[in-house]
Amino acid sequence: MDLQRIPAHIAIIMDGNGRWAKKRGLPRTAGHLQGAENVRTIAKEANRLGVKTLILYAFSTENWNRPESEIDYLCKLPKMFFSKYIKELKALNIRVSCIGEYEKFPKDTVTVIKNAIDETAMNTGLNLCLAVNYGARREITLAAQQYAKDVLADKASLDIDEQAFGQYMMGEHQELDLLIRTSGEVRLSNFLLWQCAYAEMIFTDTAWPDFNEAELHRCLEQYQQRDRRFGGLKE
Repeated sequence: MDLQRIPAHIAIIMDGNGRWAKKRGLPRTAGHLQGAENVRTIAKEANRLGVKTLILYAFSTENWNRPESEIDYLCKLPKMFFSKYIKELKALNIRVSCIGEYEKFPKDTVTVIKNAIDETAMNTGLNLCLAVNYGARREITLAAQQYAKDVLADKASLDIDEQAFGQYMMGEHQELDLLIRTSGEVRLSNFLLWQCAYAEMIFTDTAWPDFNEAELHRCLEQYQQRDRRFGGLKE
């Protein structure tokens, strides 16, 4: 692995928590807990390697269709995670951010997320971005609505290019370098559709709770073997 060619912006669809638990005769919540613990492992390694942004798909707009008991547990995970690791994240210079309409979560969960964002706001290392109550189609719809409002208010022109429209997307960046999905599924599941336009994609059979530093390294090595032409040609 060439440490000089580490992708700046990485996103991971953290899939397989439930199946990981089922294989071990455990409840699905045990898989989600182990998956949350693994966020710390991968965030620390990404920060050490010099990754600028790591976006993790924590809760999608479609996850509301799951059993109520599972949703309740997923809503508690941010509090469990940050109460345990916020001091370490601060010490490691990792900054927490969030995309998605997480304000629709229970009030105490929203407070925990906002506190984590505020407490790490001055950090300059890895941007650990959690996608919470996030859906890419919803993101693009909201972006179009805001753009239309700005046009009507004479704050934006009808003559707009992709880069300018991209500023209406959630988060602080537009282009994704690498998308990883764990646990063997090969689809995007409504995640970062705009940002993935020219992202390299890697799908691994490893379930998220087992996706360790070595697995991350293998994905980065595979990424570095890709020839990124962005629709053009190289001589």
